[in-house]
Amino acid sequence: MMGQAGRAAAAVLAAILLAACSPRAWLNHPPPDPPGVHVVRRGETLYAIAWRHGLDYRRLAAWNGIAPPYRIHPGQRIRLRPPQAATARAGAPKATASPGRRPPAPRAQPTPEAERPAVPAAREAPPAAAGPAGRPVFSWPTEGPLLAGFRDGAKRGIDIGGRPGQPVRAAAAGRVVYAGSGLVGYGRLIIVKHNAEWLSAYGHNRRLLVREGEHVRAGQVIAELGASGADRPKLHFEIRRFGEPVDPLTLLPRR
Repeated sequence: MMGQAGRAAAAVLAAILLAACSPRAWLNHPPPDPPGVHVVRRGETLYAIAWRHGLDYRRLAAWNGIAPPYRIHPGQRIRLRPPQAATARAGAPKATASPGRRPPAPRAQPTPEAERPAVPAAREAPPAAAGPAGRPVFSWPTEGPLLAGFRDGAKRGIDIGGRPGQPVRAAAAGRVVYAGSGLVGYGRLIIVKHNAEWLSAYGHNRRLLVREGEHVRAGQVIAELGASGADRPKLHFEIRRFGEPVDPLTLLPRR
């Protein structure tokens, strides 16, 4: 028979197993995401998920059947790859060409919504100065020396040095689609959507001065420079077109 010490050890083990299986333990240590899938955590947005994986948020929405304004909820499974083409029904008769006749040419398929040239939605962002092909006219988001360029390993953008607390400004007018610290490696981050093609990001801030959904003007102070998630005070700045990183130095004025 089990002694008193053995019964006590069994009770402790049972308590540990019960705690490990509790919802609270799952929230503190969620299981890893399956390949090609992202499970939404609390506070995440579709824009932030697309940014983390280097995807266009509209394409990500189309793959998952998510319509504007792109609301998602914790626990939702987001596909990170396009759905595979539907297979032919089992047993469906195959079309055969008559002798001496060519089979009819396949009809051109309509372009998927996510791949069509997008038209900015009404009220999506305040009017911004536009350059070639509708590109926003970007300005430097803060003053300071260039610490790392686009090809110097600065993630997917550039790093600008500065002093803690100095102003960080919106490089162009737009709408804040992310403001938080949920993206590892960016610290306190702001993402601004300028139109259907272009977004910009501002990382490692000490303090965020705008909220998600807020419209900002070009040059408006949106944050204070800091060192959140970084080894020194600096601003990490990115510009992306259709989710793809673009070298900011090719779009910013010379100084």
